[in-house]
Amino acid sequence: MIPLEYLKAVRGILDHLEKSQLPAMERAAEFVADALTQKGAVFCAELGHGNQGDFINRAGGLAAVQPFSFNFAVNAPVADCLKDRPRPEPLDEKLEFVRCATRNSNLRAGDVMLVSSVSGRNAGPIQLALACREMGVKTIGFTSMEYTSRVESLDPSGKRLFEVVDVVIDIGAPYGDAAVQIPGYEFKLLPVSGVAMIVAGWMIWGRVMEKMAAAGNPPSVFISLNREGGTEFYEKSKAEFNKRGF
Repeated sequence: MIPLEYLKAVRGILDHLEKSQLPAMERAAEFVADALTQKGAVFCAELGHGNQGDFINRAGGLAAVQPFSFNFAVNAPVADCLKDRPRPEPLDEKLEFVRCATRNSNLRAGDVMLVSSVSGRNAGPIQLALACREMGVKTIGFTSMEYTSRVESLDPSGKRLFEVVDVVIDIGAPYGDAAVQIPGYEFKLLPVSGVAMIVAGWMIWGRVMEKMAAAGNPPSVFISLNREGGTEFYEKSKAEFNKRGF
């Protein structure tokens, strides 16, 4: 059955994370713990299809993990008869405005940024990692080494994500991400990168909690709002986070 085949593929990802990625996760956790205890901040950029949302304001999660996003919009309507006028070569938002976004944000040297690109070739995450490097912000990159080894970068630098981040978490997704062959289709289906990123992320956050608690500095965490006293606990944790920074 295909559901069981998918579970088998996911178990393969979990085995990969356990057998080969613990050293990288340990280094990532060290970056985060060091940042938080030295008045730094931890940000999570988009991790592919909204996976970053699993880490932010979650029961059992760190209060310190904050989102990082930006957008660029122009409002300049014209008459229909003027819409086809010749225009100059447009700028690529991802290439031209990432540095502007980082420089005008709350990012500071010593902070940590999570970025991702399963294929490792997309310009946006690469540009964000490069902009963070310029500012002295540490980067943790989620990517698939099997996938990225078979593609070329879409970024002008010619580099892939694993070549521009400080710590590489190889999420183990196959080339193309999909992992299950379903009869009647010429190619594999059912992606595993989302599962891999979320599990790897929680492994890192859990290690951060463990390390900081062992050092006498347990970070602020959340419990479910639906538990008795959950709302009060949430407000207390937010207040502690805003006071201490972790």
